[in-house]
Amino acid sequence: MNERTSGAGAAPTAKRLTEVKRNAVAELMRVSPLADDLAARFTAAGHRLYLVGGSVRDALLGRLSTDLDFTTDARPETVQRLLSGWAEAVWDTGIEFGTVGAAKNGTTLEITTFRADTYDRVGRNPEVAFGDTIEGDLARRDFTVNAMAVDVVSKSFVDPHGGLEALAARTLDTPATPEESFADDPLRMLRAARFVAQLGFAPAPRVVAAMTDMAAELSRITPERVQAELSKLMLGRAPRRGIELMVDTGLAEHVLPEVPGMRLAIDEHHQHKDVYQHSLTVLDQAIDLETGHEPTSGPDLVLRLAALLHDIGKPATRRFEQGGGVSFHHHEVVGAKMARKRLRALRYPKDVINDVSQLVFLHLRFHGYGKGEWTDSAVRRYVTDAGELLPRLHKLVRADSTTRNRRKAAALQRSYDDLEQRIARIAEEEDLARVRPDLDGNEIMRILGLRPGPLVGQAWKHLKEIRLDRGPLDHDEAVAELRRWAAERGIEPPAE
Repeated sequence: MNERTSGAGAAPTAKRLTEVKRNAVAELMRVSPLADDLAARFTAAGHRLYLVGGSVRDALLGRLSTDLDFTTDARPETVQRLLSGWAEAVWDTGIEFGTVGAAKNGTTLEITTFRADTYDRVGRNPEVAFGDTIEGDLARRDFTVNAMAVDVVSKSFVDPHGGLEALAARTLDTPATPEESFADDPLRMLRAARFVAQLGFAPAPRVVAAMTDMAAELSRITPERVQAELSKLMLGRAPRRGIELMVDTGLAEHVLPEVPGMRLAIDEHHQHKDVYQHSLTVLDQAIDLETGHEPTSGPDLVLRLAALLHDIGKPATRRFEQGGGVSFHHHEVVGAKMARKRLRALRYPKDVINDVSQLVFLHLRFHGYGKGEWTDSAVRRYVTDAGELLPRLHKLVRADSTTRNRRKAAALQRSYDDLEQRIARIAEEEDLARVRPDLDGNEIMRILGLRPGPLVGQAWKHLKEIRLDRGPLDHDEAVAELRRWAAERGIEPPAE
């Protein structure tokens, strides 16, 4: 066994190698007509064409998508000419890096000229240089499982770095040494964590060692690129594994420092839950609820980020109480602010920032519900404050019930079942999705003789508070409440 595949997993068995090859044959046969047609055009012009990188990896895994990556010795302007009249659409947004895009029969293709880039190892962007061989192109790729190619004409397999064996062993390693690879592009370290989360691969020991030694190099990468990789990691099949790798290697200190910050030391006299491990468990349970609780959904970035970050305010609010207890008063308020600040630094869109921070802020609200002591007014406020986030809040709160005491966990779930049933009952009676005052702004201005301005908004908010407390009022009751409010402020409504 060579250094590339040792340590991170058992040597691939012949059965496993046969399985991945069978996957590849089946998947490549599926796209063969289109690929063969395209290859014929390149061959006629005296050029080579290879399916490459992630497309070959995914074919071997039996999960080839309709987005295909090719590489060729033809220069970009030649690629454009060969695609013209054949593809349904051609675009050149990546042409400065040698990539031409095209669409044909529902398939998206990216065709990139062989690359032989060099890096200054200060920034991330390479000095683009075109190469002449497939072997040289594969040598500059990030991981051996992405450094394989298939000659579309001869159907021959090109694998100079043992990518097939690494894939069969579910091992993540680099064509060059990890130190060289990560020095060229530090984002590859974060990409390693992403592949762990997405594909279930295990990084080779030398990759983990290099990530640990070079974690600070990630500061060379722009927040936007870091955010894109983090989002892909979080949307993977097992984001917990990717987060754990980031924390163990120190990468998280440069991406989400609040997450390793949750590893609180446990004092022998002040026992409390390991907040970091608890948060990872909540993340796992939230993922289970994406498909296990109505309304079901696919991978939900907002829910997953909220689950991971819901308790990041605990370290800053931890207090040791007399008698050996530990408290984290208002950690949801502090955590919401911290989540907003971190996601903003990572350049997440405003809607993601607002939704995640609001879920963090609200995640603790349910714990005042007890055994159903909330009034209908409190239930209305819970629904109104959550707004469109209510289905996600339901899942987050349920996922947050991680106690090892089965009886207590079952009681919490029953209590939340009861709350959801009460919400459903009140929703049938009232339009909880749009709790608004019983009088609109126009009616308020007419009844009080007001012009548009701050007083109208204050009156509207007052009536909404009453609506939340008491439920729907009939028109006369609403008018009486409005007049009472106006009288307390010396506002003289016009005579009826």
